[in-house]
Amino acid sequence: MLDTNEEIPTMQKILDNPFLLLFLGVAIPTVFYIIWGIMEIISIPIAR
Repeated sequence: MLDTNEEIPTMQKILDNPFLLLFLGVAIPTVFYIIWGIMEIISIPIAR
């Protein structure tokens, strides 16, 4: 039997929240693409 006073693990709370998963699924790739784009722009040599 499951004890009713048992604390729900933090990772289970995160994985049970579909809106948080949706936000993370959009935000994490966006941040990586922005960082990747900045790195690409920085790596372009300066024209003389």
